[in-house]
Amino acid sequence: MVQSADRPFLRLFVTPSVLVAGGFVASLAAILQYSLRAYIPGELEPGGFSLSNFAELLKPLYARAFLDTVLICAETAFFTLLLAYPLAFALVRTKNPVLKSVLLVTAVTPLFLGEIVRTYSWIIVLGNTGFVNSLLKAVGFINQPIQMMFTTFGVVVALVHVTLPVMVIMLAAAISHIDRDYEKAAASLGAGPLRTFLTVTLPLSLPGIVAGVTTSFAWTFSAFATPQLIGGGQVSTISTLVYQLGFANFNFPFAAALSLAGIVFTVLVIALLRRAAQPLEKMGGHA
Repeated sequence: MVQSADRPFLRLFVTPSVLVAGGFVASLAAILQYSLRAYIPGELEPGGFSLSNFAELLKPLYARAFLDTVLICAETAFFTLLLAYPLAFALVRTKNPVLKSVLLVTAVTPLFLGEIVRTYSWIIVLGNTGFVNSLLKAVGFINQPIQMMFTTFGVVVALVHVTLPVMVIMLAAAISHIDRDYEKAAASLGAGPLRTFLTVTLPLSLPGIVAGVTTSFAWTFSAFATPQLIGGGQVSTISTLVYQLGFANFNFPFAAALSLAGIVFTVLVIALLRRAAQPLEKMGGHA
């Protein structure tokens, strides 16, 4: 066993992460204590102990917000996977260094732009006088602009752009670890390129798919800027409701309760996804 004397910098390296974890715990504790306080209309300071905030969560309005958020997260993860897999596959398998560099820059650059910048760019693209509507009008496909802003469709499109880089990175890592000898063996037994991909490559990349979809789902569930700006208050998610309750109505106790419910709900959904995906991961590991 390695003694602590052999790792003189261990404590120094661990200290920042401990401090960050302590900050997260303190923040969650503050949210918890706010969620257990009563809301007093017209007052910024909450009242005494109360469980009424959690009873309010049972109303259909908030149940619908949870359902809508889950559907948006699922759609985002699905379409992100459809776009990211071919990009990740080409990134790993291409032998042309120029093409590989172009694909890498295309996949990773959005991470350095920031969510706000990317969201505003989609406002320009999806607006009634934006790029898409202007192009469709120019070629004569439409006479009136198609409403894409302030819709679920617009929110999903922008969120796919937000989660795409992370999905590509995870899929590329999984695909790069696939032993090409398995594919060669399948080809030698008469399998064509499509059958080889479906029976060998795709199953072996399932751990990366599961990790990417799970991360995309969790990231989308907590997204605020994109649903708020693209949805314009017309598309309700848990994060936008928390903002409206806390900073528009100053109902901080209920906003805190809704935040805690969102955290618990996210953990439960991800746990269910991971449990449901375990057979797929095992199949991918033994394919």
